[in-house]
Amino acid sequence: MKSVGIIGAGLSSLYSACYLAKKGYQVKVFDNNSMAGGRSQTFKENGFTFDMGPSWYWMPDIIDRLFNDLNEKREDYFSLKRLDPAYKIFWKKEKTNIPANYSALIELFNSFEKDGGEKLENFLNEAKFKYETAMSSFVENPGIKISELFKINILFKALRLDIFKSVKKDVSNRFLSDKSKDILNFPVLFLGERPDKIPAMYTLMNYADLILGTWYPEGGMNAIAKALEECAKKNGVLFSYNTPVEKIVVKNNLAFGLKVDGKTIKFDSIIAGADYNYVEQHLIEKKYRRYSEKYWRKRRMAPSSLIFYLGLNKEIKNLKHHNLFFDESLDNHGKEIYDHPKWPSKPLFYVSATTKTDSSTAPKGHENLMILIPISTDLNDSNEMREKYFNIIIKRMELQCQEEIMSSIVYKKSFCINDFKNTYNSYKGNAYGLANTLKQTANLKPKIKSKIKNLYFCGQLTVPGPGVPPALISGKIAAKQLISEL
Repeated sequence: MKSVGIIGAGLSSLYSACYLAKKGYQVKVFDNNSMAGGRSQTFKENGFTFDMGPSWYWMPDIIDRLFNDLNEKREDYFSLKRLDPAYKIFWKKEKTNIPANYSALIELFNSFEKDGGEKLENFLNEAKFKYETAMSSFVENPGIKISELFKINILFKALRLDIFKSVKKDVSNRFLSDKSKDILNFPVLFLGERPDKIPAMYTLMNYADLILGTWYPEGGMNAIAKALEECAKKNGVLFSYNTPVEKIVVKNNLAFGLKVDGKTIKFDSIIAGADYNYVEQHLIEKKYRRYSEKYWRKRRMAPSSLIFYLGLNKEIKNLKHHNLFFDESLDNHGKEIYDHPKWPSKPLFYVSATTKTDSSTAPKGHENLMILIPISTDLNDSNEMREKYFNIIIKRMELQCQEEIMSSIVYKKSFCINDFKNTYNSYKGNAYGLANTLKQTANLKPKIKSKIKNLYFCGQLTVPGPGVPPALISGKIAAKQLISEL
């Protein structure tokens, strides 16, 4: 039986482990943290349960399909609930709930501008084509051979995907109102660039957002990791937590094994789901690296985040499960992340209140909040700066929600750039991987295959990119590539 060692227990690694185990491989997973999930971990304190990372469950069709690919049913592990409203937007002086119902959504856009609903229908029809095309023709490409991109049907579809037009231009050419534009530009905020730099292909995210909907998995976002871990274990996968890998041992350009606790454990192949940069620059000898430090410095990174996990001794009435505070300029915040990296002067932010859907995440009558501010990577992260922004955000929340919050906080924890580096070995403290610019898409991302013959990568720094479904798909791609070559 062929053996595979996997570095990291994030979503991509977990999927690889399941896929390989189902195919008869002997698999062992090593992670330096205490549980499965990587950035999708959870923690509990004082009766509150917090999802540490991803909080939006989008593309339920893709996640279900990926479970089916393992001959599993997602519903055997956890149930889903569609959120309605999907989320709430706090503007400067108004508030908007984004409805799950399509007719109500059309009426909402009609209220923003003349014929707004008709414009939205046309826009979403095109977004649907992009979504279905990308998911069927592009998303599972390993990005190894240029020939992947030069099939006639693929080229034809690529032209229709608007890869040479920006999201902002596509949206601005259709809509006049600022509200319409902000809602449709928002989903690309975490793809690593401003909407004027992201290919219009990614308006497929609007189809995922407004048509496929926003869901909540029973037990929280860590339910996906728990399900995959359970699936892996029942198929014989072994897990070793609190166990950092010290080195990938290479002999004759083959990964011979993993050095753990000073000892070498032999494997026939290795998959690295940990941070790509960290694995290459710290676990592999220089002569075996595909990319140099200079290469990595030139990469355009998606944002990092300043996150606050709060427990309140009361419930905040004006919040929904997902809340976007767009009471300042989206464009200006984007420029301060990407064009002139610095701590934002007037940040936009996001608030998750899971207790609105799942009362088990906080004691009765209490509220569980996660507050996230997108920021540039590699900023100077200090407790003083975290407190400065905490005070700014809470004051704005109190103003918008028309309710006192500060004195009701009974639990507080922050997580920022230094924590991303220390907890996940995250390059520059990034939270979302590489920016999905045209120059960093598909085959132009760091390769899923190493220079070392039997070493493969998965995760948000390689294909297909950041996000929960892409992470799972990345794990599948790496496993399939390994199988085809081992």
